[in-house]
Parts: sequence; structure tokens; C-alpha cells
Amino acid sequence: MVFGIISAAVHIVLGAALGGWAGGTLGLLIGAVAGLLVGGPFGWAVASARVYGPDARGVWLFVVDHTWSLLNTAVGAVYLAVHLIFGHQLDRTTSQHSCRVNVVEGVSPRYATTIGTVCAGSNAGIQRHEDVHIFQGRLLGPLYIPLVLLNYVLFTIAPVWLLWHDHTNAPINRFTRYFEIGVYPHVWNEAIAYRIQGTPPR
Repeated sequence: MVFGIISAAVHIVLGAALGGWAGGTLGLLIGAVAGLLVGGPFGWAVASARVYGPDARGVWLFVVDHTWSLLNTAVGAVYLAVHLIFGHQLDRTTSQHSCRVNVVEGVSPRYATTIGTVCAGSNAGIQRHEDVHIFQGRLLGPLYIPLVLLNYVLFTIAPVWLLWHDHTNAPINRFTRYFEIGVYPHVWNEAIAYRIQGTPPR
């Protein structure tokens, strides 16, 4: 319960600080409300699923997620809020003491998607892959999302990955495959995660 309250409070303070910086007193109030709308559901998920254990690991990762990796956590909280709006369910069993929030339903039935500490649509067979993304975010902190986005943009407009892509087993023969089979599995964060667990789409 304490972790959930602190998490919600951190999101409210973050929203208020960003709002105040962008728009003075009115911006501060709007930012605080936005932080509550995002941080409230996230804090509820953290508390109700007992995401962070009371041990040293749980406390340490909670601190990391709400300081150095706060940008990733906040974007993940927005992601969670959208899932909850669409009626998706929190997976309390796999979330408990895992230091991540698992959502049963994913964005796509074919893929799990992890943003910050929120993982949607995963299962035991691919969870290690998704956990790599959470680790990457915790390691790189505020640099993680910009570096991932930059790599997606670069590989979309300058497909240097074609030089090492497996054209025989994963041909790029239509527009959608350019992104699904080409850009997506070659960006740095996915390439690392697939080396640790999973097979890139073909």
C-alpha cells in the first residue's frame, strides 16, 4: 500500500512540476491533475498487485523506477491508464513482487509490449524478453525512450539493417513486412532482447 501511495504522489509532483514550468500556477494545477489521473491508476496497480516486495530488491527497484528511471515509469503509467480505460485486466498473480505491472491483454495478439515497468500481453514463454526491456530502461533511465525512438526513426528512413538482415528466411516482400520483419527486430533494444530470449518474427 505504501509503495502505491508514494508512486501516485511522485506522479502528481512530476505533473505539477512540469505544468508549473510550462505554464505557471495554472499549469501547475493542470499538471497536478494530469499526474493524479495517470499516477492514481498506476499507484493502485502497484498497491493492489503488490508489485514491489518489501525486501531490499523491491525497495531498490522502486527507488530506481521513481528517480533515475522516472521518465520510463511515467510513460508506462500512461500506457497502463489506456489499458485500464479499454477494460484490460491487471494480472495480479504474475505482477506480485515481480517489480513490474503485468496486464493480461496486449495491444496485439501477436506481441507483448513493454513500456516502462508495464508489460501487456506477455506470458511465461516470453517474459524474460520483456524483462530485458525493463532492465534496459532502468539502466539507461531518461535516455532509454529517446534512444529507442531515434533508432526507429533512423532504421525507418535509412535501413542499414538490410546489410545484415536474413533475406532468405525473412524476405521483405511487402510494405508491412518492412516494419514488422525489418525495422522492429533490428532496433537495438529488440535485437538485444531477442538474443536473450525469443525468435524474431519471420
